[in-house]
Amino acid sequence: MFKSRSQPTQNTEQTVDRHALIFGLISVFLCGIGFTIIAPVVPFLVQPYTHNPGEQAVMVTLLTSVYAFCVFFAAPVLGALSDKFGRRPLLILCLLGSAIGYFVFGIGGALWVLFAGRIIEGITGGSISTIFAYFADIIPPEQRTKYFGWVSAVVGAGTIIGPSVGGLLAKFGYAVPMYFGAAITLLNVIYGLFFMPESLSKNNRLKEITIVRLNPFSQLASLLSMKNLNRLLISAFLLWIPNGSMQAVFSQFTMDSFSWKPVIIGLMFSIMGFQDILSQGFIMPKLLKKLSDQQIAVLGMVSEIIGYGFIAVSSLLAFYPLFIVGMFIFGFGDSIFGPSFNGMLSKSVDSSEQGRIQGGSQSIQALARMIGPLIGGQIYVSLGHAAPAVMGIILIAAAIPVLYKRAHVTM
Repeated sequence: MFKSRSQPTQNTEQTVDRHALIFGLISVFLCGIGFTIIAPVVPFLVQPYTHNPGEQAVMVTLLTSVYAFCVFFAAPVLGALSDKFGRRPLLILCLLGSAIGYFVFGIGGALWVLFAGRIIEGITGGSISTIFAYFADIIPPEQRTKYFGWVSAVVGAGTIIGPSVGGLLAKFGYAVPMYFGAAITLLNVIYGLFFMPESLSKNNRLKEITIVRLNPFSQLASLLSMKNLNRLLISAFLLWIPNGSMQAVFSQFTMDSFSWKPVIIGLMFSIMGFQDILSQGFIMPKLLKKLSDQQIAVLGMVSEIIGYGFIAVSSLLAFYPLFIVGMFIFGFGDSIFGPSFNGMLSKSVDSSEQGRIQGGSQSIQALARMIGPLIGGQIYVSLGHAAPAVMGIILIAAAIPVLYKRAHVTM
């Protein structure tokens, strides 16, 4: 099992700062809105600059990949800086970058402008890893999986609101959701400036930042060399590749397979967010009483495989009810895998390393979400609309024995 290097007596006596917890939950809620409010309209923003659906799908996935490419290189830098200077200034900087990225994307006018918006947002795209490090600072290790479940539920609440609002705002113009996302994120920046407490004490901060810690490839090699982390991260990497692919092609998939419009696409995202809240509020607490973090993660992976199966068949039959069922099953798996993974990850290091470990994890996830859309976009066009889901079945089936073997090794 993972063990934190912090002293057990400190963990037992540590209490959660209520103001820090409230700010953290508000931050992830607004992030949930900001991330998903644009999802239903991205293909429609790209459409004027492409000549056919195949080219449109490739451009949508490239926009996802370029964002992940920037996060891959920026996340270790942001993580190291947050370990050195604290979470507060870095989180505010990341949120400000996201707001600017949304605004530039909304301006549009050419494909290069859309890519510029995603690059700006990607360079400061470490907000989620910094938020997880923030929560790891303020929450005792033995309670982190539970609180990370709360985080997922709050993100789910934002996910419910974001796509529905985005779909509705799209009636006034496809760029309007982007501007609204920028405004929501700026509100979070203002809130943070006035109310966000710093979570990392000066005694626990990194004394010196080395060049090695700023190199994403060195960070990956360092993380993967840790015996208590390598199999966990490899299994997550195999899961994140098809997840990134599906996220990138979701809107295009529903447009091509079922002729869905932004409002319906947004509603589907919202239903998934509502399901996430139900999973975290009612199912996850029961699972935590009976299963270990590793067992919950494996259950989530099996659920995602089943969900991908339904999604693939729905495309082959052009029958959207199967797609909806598949997304519910996939969403359940994703909702329980995330908290269990982050719980295991955060318990592996002490306070001074949380930014590094979360930044490294974000880099690995970004690498997967860079590769996933590139592969997914190509096989979507060349092998058929069901191909990204089939890839998900294959890769997650390969990931389960990796994580299962790791669970036995660390017992």
